[in-house]
Amino acid sequence: MEKIKIEKNTVQETLIIPLYGRKMCSERFPELYTDIFAERLCERLDYDFSELEKKKKSFFYEFGALEAAMRQLDIIWEIKEYLKEYPKATIVNLGCGLDETGKACDNGLCQIVNIDFPDVISVREQLICKHERERNIACDLNDYSWMDRVDGSKGVIFFAAGVFYYFKKDEVKSLVLELSKRYSGGCLVFDSGGKLALKLMLSTVVKNMGIDDVSGYFYVNNPAKDLHWSKNIKVSSKGYMLGYYDMKSPGIHFLHRLLARMADRLMKMSVHKMLFK
Repeated sequence: MEKIKIEKNTVQETLIIPLYGRKMCSERFPELYTDIFAERLCERLDYDFSELEKKKKSFFYEFGALEAAMRQLDIIWEIKEYLKEYPKATIVNLGCGLDETGKACDNGLCQIVNIDFPDVISVREQLICKHERERNIACDLNDYSWMDRVDGSKGVIFFAAGVFYYFKKDEVKSLVLELSKRYSGGCLVFDSGGKLALKLMLSTVVKNMGIDDVSGYFYVNNPAKDLHWSKNIKVSSKGYMLGYYDMKSPGIHFLHRLLARMADRLMKMSVHKMLFK
């Protein structure tokens, strides 16, 4: 099978790190997390994984992979809860990359929509087969025309995993308010960090994207205050690492749990659920 070439320093390369992290976590902590798609996808990529392979035995890189897995588990939990009430709902993956969370939550009745930039969707469609209830939309999330193609009449749950860190505060607020206007009864789930977490990102991922000033970018220090945007939106928040699971699975060191507690409390790492009234 022909492999898909991923060049260095491209938007497509940013898809690799979370994908590899999910693959690594599935291998390292199978009792906690399983991603049946990640390993298969990595095998289809023409990409030099050597640097990631060197790092994967380090404690902190291992924790980073665990962090990515916990985020996916949290979001999957929220989607499945929503589908209990709206089994025919549409699941919308905002900034989908190569993530297949929609399929992981598929109940046989729901619709799945994946949205990302055109170049990302192009790579996705070369690598990932859609099923009959799944569609991809190539569009900038800040171009709200994509909403015209998302049906929320039977319920809709949007989720953004590791996406809003790269948005300005006003962009996230505007997007959320537009969703709340269009999709009564809908839900949005997303993760965020506090200002300190965003500053740490500046020294790594964000700086590589040419972003030198994070002051206008999205972070949440106090969910009750920072996300109070409309009386028609009900907001609830939980810790990113320990809010949903106790992380007491085999192979998870007590230092992992200590770092997890620090991430939730000091870095303000959280998962937020917004219900649109």
